[in-house]
Amino acid sequence: MKLGVMSAGLGGMGWDKALDYCQKVGLEAIELPVGAYPGKPFFEPAEVLEDPKKQRKIIEDCKSHGLEIIGLAVHGNPVSPNADLRAEHDRDHDIAVRLAPKLGTDVVINFSGCPGGSADDKQPNWVTCPWPPEYGEILDYQWNEVLIPYWSKKAKEAADEGVKIAFEAHPGFSVYNPETILKLRDACGDSLGANLDPSHFFWQGIDPVESARVLGDANCLFHVHGKDTGLDPHNMRLNGGLDTKSYGDLHNRSWVFRTCGYGHGDDFWKPFISMLRAKGYDGVISIEHEDSYMSVQEGFEKAVAYLRGVMIKQDAGDAWWF
Repeated sequence: MKLGVMSAGLGGMGWDKALDYCQKVGLEAIELPVGAYPGKPFFEPAEVLEDPKKQRKIIEDCKSHGLEIIGLAVHGNPVSPNADLRAEHDRDHDIAVRLAPKLGTDVVINFSGCPGGSADDKQPNWVTCPWPPEYGEILDYQWNEVLIPYWSKKAKEAADEGVKIAFEAHPGFSVYNPETILKLRDACGDSLGANLDPSHFFWQGIDPVESARVLGDANCLFHVHGKDTGLDPHNMRLNGGLDTKSYGDLHNRSWVFRTCGYGHGDDFWKPFISMLRAKGYDGVISIEHEDSYMSVQEGFEKAVAYLRGVMIKQDAGDAWWF
């Protein structure tokens, strides 16, 4: 396995300083933001797509810093009922899929998106329960009229480019757990799979280790994020995990994102890494820093130090003991 970074959080440094920093802390891989919510802090992807010279420079710059490009991040809502946002995120996704192989990677990381509750809606509508009965009608519309037709087309386009689309399961979007990842994959094609980010599973009561088992058995572990979540026992017992308060309201939230090792320790991370190894995942753990208690630099470097201690680097040896 390799240690990398979801580099949107380093965008403020600029391209050269961000790469210098990644080399300084000893990373081996980088996930590049190329549009939608992660933005385009380092380069304009549409321009790079049309310019082989710029493509070579990006690859060579990364290589000279010991970094492999292991994915393009374009997390967005390309099925939004907001026509302008939908068009922007759809365009960013298409560019990412065509650009990925030119930058030497075959993974594009995205959200599934969330449609409105009907063709007349102006905002997304995330359904969390099956009753009253109109919620079931919303789900039928979202999946059968929007998500499956859209992602069936995108799955084929990605397959034609030799690209895999790794969905980050995230509440607020239609794909938010292993079941919905597999539902969309089964309906639309094998070029769709998972970016397994454990942080979003903890507060839903989902076991990321079991998720790795199920997604690994389905051969769709395409990418993994290194990100943790701290649960507040009092607020979780009182209000549960569906929490709309600001991420900065640390005293009152039921949970907050944490640097790896500060939400869960070895009792989670070692079995998680081991399950990834058991299911054949030998890719990158891409650190994403969103810890409200720490600066980006401190939180990120603590995550690097912690994950370096629990990751498995070498191939397994022979069973010499029998």
